[in-house]
Amino acid sequence: MDLRDKNVLVIGAARSGIGAVHLLHYLGARTILLEQNKEARVPEIREKLAEEDRDYPQIVVGELTDECKESLDLVVPSPAVPMDSPLLTELSQRGVPIWSEIELAARVDRGKILAITGTNGKTTTTTLVGEIMKAACEKVFVVGNIGYSYAAVADRTDPSSVTVGEISSFQLEAAEEFKPSVSAILNITPDHLNRHYTMDNYAAIKERIAMRQTKEDVCVLNRDDLRLYAYGMYLCPARVIWFSSAGRLRDGFWYDRETETICFSAAGKSEPWMNVHEMRLVGICNVENVMAAMAVTSAAGVPKEKILSVIRDFAPVEHRIEFVAVKNGVTYYNDSKATNPDAAVQGIRAMSAPTILIAGGYDKKNSYDAWIEAFDGKVRELVLIGQTADDIERCAREHGFNSISRFDTFEECLAHCTQAAREGDAVLLSPACASWGMFPNYEVRGNEFKDYVNAL
Repeated sequence: MDLRDKNVLVIGAARSGIGAVHLLHYLGARTILLEQNKEARVPEIREKLAEEDRDYPQIVVGELTDECKESLDLVVPSPAVPMDSPLLTELSQRGVPIWSEIELAARVDRGKILAITGTNGKTTTTTLVGEIMKAACEKVFVVGNIGYSYAAVADRTDPSSVTVGEISSFQLEAAEEFKPSVSAILNITPDHLNRHYTMDNYAAIKERIAMRQTKEDVCVLNRDDLRLYAYGMYLCPARVIWFSSAGRLRDGFWYDRETETICFSAAGKSEPWMNVHEMRLVGICNVENVMAAMAVTSAAGVPKEKILSVIRDFAPVEHRIEFVAVKNGVTYYNDSKATNPDAAVQGIRAMSAPTILIAGGYDKKNSYDAWIEAFDGKVRELVLIGQTADDIERCAREHGFNSISRFDTFEECLAHCTQAAREGDAVLLSPACASWGMFPNYEVRGNEFKDYVNAL
């Protein structure tokens, strides 16, 4: 679709919406930026825009008029806006196309696209892939849930550039022609079921990352995930590269637990790539992230030695099993990005000391049983906050875990943890829940934790 002089509605004045306005300005569209928060102010919204874009869009706060709805040629919603929201449902029924920000940006991108999704591990894997590609290429953009808005940089791409994207299920819902040359689905476990309703629907949305690929493209998949194994064997349109932490593969990247070495196999012949003790990342979840990054970047043409060199120097991503400090013999870890139970399982598995675990937050209608079972004697005390505290406490007691404390505020929770922790213990913020309700996002939650610890 040629968007010059077309009427395009952008919903949401956060990062993706601001980026979409910029790209639509570049494309010559007539843009309306809708901020549905009725308390927002137009001058403050304009201040968020890039200087060259500030006088460009029409800005509407609250609701659209029927006349405006009837004039639209395209809608680009924020990822936070569900596809079945009243406004998107109405516009869809009117026949207005709906594109996510990544769909808009990818149609402009002139370079190579590497796209990574999955329930957990996206940020670490995407960041690592970005660093490897930067070591191999001159022009690399890291976009999506991390880095820049994709739309904000798409006009700067060229045939030599590489875009590395962390892509969420929310962004894939309204993707139609999005086609990376290399995609990856790291895992699919329950999350966002308050929005996607069923696991089958959630998985199908994740798999959209590869829907336009062909056998000339590559899709990296987790061999240990039964859904992804079935998808890769029977449905995936791309050439599949597998990775596994569970055992030897005939083809793909796999982890030899006996020698603690990541290996690569082709046609049954294996070679060692890296002993995991050469890495600064910890935990089996990060072994899987590294294997996925190896698969993506080798498929993109990066030589093995350059891949390994970057991995050896790569530090853990902020807010993901992040070492904070040792205070009075107690080690503190920030895993605020563990916003669902499966991600929080990985945080527990990475602990080697008796652990005081801080958890709880916004209710995404997830189940906590497998997470509680993963405590496996490591968790000495569970300290709960937030909306989900009742459900988590009930589930923990059903599983026979009764060392539980609850607090109304984060400050009270942190004060208790520092008093309860003994020398040799670990205090782990790994909430298994989103931050909304108590914090604007998981970054603020993690930073408040780190500020408190560093001030001890």
